[in-house]
Amino acid sequence: MKQFLFMLLLGTLLIFGACKQHATINATIDYTNFVDPMIGSDYHGHVFVGASVPFGAVQLGPNNPTQGWDWCSGYHFSDSLLIGFAHTHLSGTGIGDLGDILFMPVSGDGTAVISEENPYQWQAKYTHADEQVEPGYYSIDIERYKVKAELTATNRVGFHKYEYNADGNSKVLVDLKYGTGWDQLAKSQLKQVDKNSIEGFRFSKGWAADQRIFFYTKFSKDIVGFEIIRSDEEIGEITALIEFKGNGELMAKTAVSPVSTEGALNNMVAEIDEEIGAWNFDGVREMAKKKWNAELCKVHIETADEAKRTVFYTSLYHTMIAPSLFNDANGDYRGTDKEVYSTPGFDNYTVFSLWDTYRAAHPLFTLIQPNRVNDFVNSLLAAYDQQGKLPVWHLHGNETNTMVGYHSIPVIVDAYLKGIRGFDAEHAFDAMKTSALLDERGLDDVKKQGYISADKTVESVAMGLEYAIDDWCIAAMAKAMGKTEDYELFSKRAKYYENYFDKEIKFMRGKLSDGSWRTPFSPIHSAHREDDFCEGNSWQYTWLVPQDPEGLIELHGGEEAFNNKLDSLFNISSEQVETASSDISGLIGQYAHGNEPSHHISYMYAYAGTQWKTAEKVREICTSMYTDQPDGLCGNEDCGQMSAWYVLSSMGIYPVNPANGGYVFGSPLFDVAEIRLPDEKVFTIVAEDNSEENLYIQSVTLDGAPYEKSFITQKQIMAGGKLVFKMGDAPNKEFGKNPTDRPKSVVY
Repeated sequence: MKQFLFMLLLGTLLIFGACKQHATINATIDYTNFVDPMIGSDYHGHVFVGASVPFGAVQLGPNNPTQGWDWCSGYHFSDSLLIGFAHTHLSGTGIGDLGDILFMPVSGDGTAVISEENPYQWQAKYTHADEQVEPGYYSIDIERYKVKAELTATNRVGFHKYEYNADGNSKVLVDLKYGTGWDQLAKSQLKQVDKNSIEGFRFSKGWAADQRIFFYTKFSKDIVGFEIIRSDEEIGEITALIEFKGNGELMAKTAVSPVSTEGALNNMVAEIDEEIGAWNFDGVREMAKKKWNAELCKVHIETADEAKRTVFYTSLYHTMIAPSLFNDANGDYRGTDKEVYSTPGFDNYTVFSLWDTYRAAHPLFTLIQPNRVNDFVNSLLAAYDQQGKLPVWHLHGNETNTMVGYHSIPVIVDAYLKGIRGFDAEHAFDAMKTSALLDERGLDDVKKQGYISADKTVESVAMGLEYAIDDWCIAAMAKAMGKTEDYELFSKRAKYYENYFDKEIKFMRGKLSDGSWRTPFSPIHSAHREDDFCEGNSWQYTWLVPQDPEGLIELHGGEEAFNNKLDSLFNISSEQVETASSDISGLIGQYAHGNEPSHHISYMYAYAGTQWKTAEKVREICTSMYTDQPDGLCGNEDCGQMSAWYVLSSMGIYPVNPANGGYVFGSPLFDVAEIRLPDEKVFTIVAEDNSEENLYIQSVTLDGAPYEKSFITQKQIMAGGKLVFKMGDAPNKEFGKNPTDRPKSVVY
């Protein structure tokens, strides 16, 4: 107990120390009070709802019976049936998986009949009035069984507390079959190991083709009955019913490991038994809250609009569900080659939704999570060593090859160019170059002819445009490292986006092997996996050149034509979208904020000297596409990217180019935003005379001196200082108009 009190005091001091960076900040603010984890749990947000700590391996939360796409996280706000609490979940993805190791407290005969026709016989109805959720904590009243269930978590342990109010003995059903309903159980084990402990593993085939998770559970009461009620000769034990004497309180700690049941037990001992106290549920809950506060306090905002404050801190919270830890407390982890690696010298992470998160989430991490950035990069490089290429979409020791591009590259280059160097740069460059010179996924065409043939490879345009962004990043790092030959090669490849642009009609479109354009062509047609785009259409992909907006302006015939075309994007009727996909959502004209290829587009005006139009569009997106309601996200959260866009944009800045260190000005929402930086530095953004009407930047000062540029750099932000926007209700069309004041492709 003394050790726990010491740790609690230490945690409090660490939080206050992390937050006490500026005289105007109240270090005792509980930022978790501003978070509503239910935001994004309705519509297509697909967010995780439950208990976790920042970037933790465990996401412990409720599962519904899966009813389709909107249940990718295992839970959807529209549902009212609970099948139990699983220990791993994805957050905001467009494909489902995980949902491992399901626990359900039951009483009476709730599991009398289980069959393929009635697989969730133990399920229970609930209403949202029965639920309470906050960062690091979830609870629900299960009326069918007269049980109050509470959940909290550490990095690798899910902690359950059940209060049984029905007569008779208490029971817990443990199920390894269903997860979130998106994968197939391949091999499993469930066994009792002593008077109050069970252990086992779950191997499954799904989005992650060979996912392996081990667990160890201790209960606070002795087990009086352990029965395997479902098994398979080839698979193993699938479902167990565990009984405990009497009703009242029962607690359960379930630790997970990618390596072994022994590793899981060691995780439990290290994170709870030794650090907090074996059965101190409230202590674990409090420590989880403190961990969230320590991260949420890294950005302090001041606003009179409580709804916007809630949206902001919930967005910041959502950026820290993934990537998630994928190692044991001693550092051991399982690689993509299924081998176990010991003491690698960094924390290994997984769940890298790179096609999404390279755009804003990872640049945000360079501001507020620089130490973790090194671990992220080292995790990507370790996966490269094990599988021969950098990760595309890394999921629990598996390469899923989901989406297009090789977007580990912007993450690595962004870190390197920003001076985050806790990794082997030469090794990183070799990994990037090797990945870019493979012959898979259309790259043979890129090397041979400079474009991907639409009659040979699906999603060819999307794929080729994303590769060009990544190649720009390789060239930038090659230049910084003095690799002239590589710089020239990848600079050339970065311009291959031009090969998809039809100058006659001013749209990106598919090109066939013989060099002719694919016909027929419609800029609004999209979202079929067999076409030339990926979850989008030509209206959206025509702007996917964040690495070279100047070149794209030239292709359109100059600034006036470019601005007019951008206006058309936002003004053309959304009803004309020909789509079979829910991924195209959050529409303003043909602009689709619900999917990531559009996320930078509103900022492209600034490159053509009309920053005021960027301000208009950014403010509209911030206020119409994000709300404080369960349906408050207009599309998939995608492991933090949808929220990272809001976090940065609501402060007034956004990294159009994901790796050049520049942030384009938009339209700040808050009176004050303070970013707490390393070395006790603070970068403060002030919006004077800000209001719903006053959305236009009139003038800017940086540390008291006039500042004419419509962008700022990472270097300027990390130095600390004060950026002041003077806001007004009419555009200052001269701000950012001068070519020397506009954002540009090359900042460093």
